[in-house]
Amino acid sequence: MAKTRFAKGILILIFSVGALVARAQSDFNFQKYGIGTGVSYIRGYTNLNRQDNHFAENVNFNYYLSPYIPLTFEVQKGTLSGGGLTVDLDPYGRKYTNNYLAVMIHGDFQLGQVIDVSGDVSMDILKGIYGGLGVGLISDNCTTQRTNVIAANGPLTYVFPGVDKSINLMVPLRFGYEFKITNDADEPFIRIALSYEHNLVFGQGLDGYNDPSSHFKHNNLNQYRQISLGIKFDFGGTSAF
Repeated sequence: MAKTRFAKGILILIFSVGALVARAQSDFNFQKYGIGTGVSYIRGYTNLNRQDNHFAENVNFNYYLSPYIPLTFEVQKGTLSGGGLTVDLDPYGRKYTNNYLAVMIHGDFQLGQVIDVSGDVSMDILKGIYGGLGVGLISDNCTTQRTNVIAANGPLTYVFPGVDKSINLMVPLRFGYEFKITNDADEPFIRIALSYEHNLVFGQGLDGYNDPSSHFKHNNLNQYRQISLGIKFDFGGTSAF
């Protein structure tokens, strides 16, 4: 609960700062809502050394506090996997595949909220750079190698502890660039973004293993990264900025 309150507090702080920042640009209109989709190139970071690369996809709904501060609800689906049944792939012969589903809410703060363009083209380009964070839940659905297959590690009857299905808290950290396409009224109506996201996952469900630290190294918090390309379409509820 403490981690959840901390994540929510940081998110509220981002929005509060954005609301208090003096608007540096001339007034223009923007649409209040957006819907989008994207694809990500993802890789897990768990207690298994070897990790595979996969693709994930997402759909999202956006509410814009300003043209440069979106609040986003996202549903993401993807696959993570790693390890293997031989020592060169995993010292303990562990192997997992996780077909996960994640839901999250995150906010981004773009430099356009605070940059005074003043006719400077280079500064205008910088407006699309953003950072953000959020909070969400990930539903893990793992297929794992549960029994020991390497005799040197102990009895072949040993069962690796853990659960194949779990729901865990996650905190996405985001950095990226958004390019806006405007319509005839100079309102952003298509947004294309390239981003890097690092997702911190609290719990041991990402790979399905929860081995005792007295026997196995647990050096890292479960996490996964994604490099994403997305597109959003704005609509409805025009407001002035």
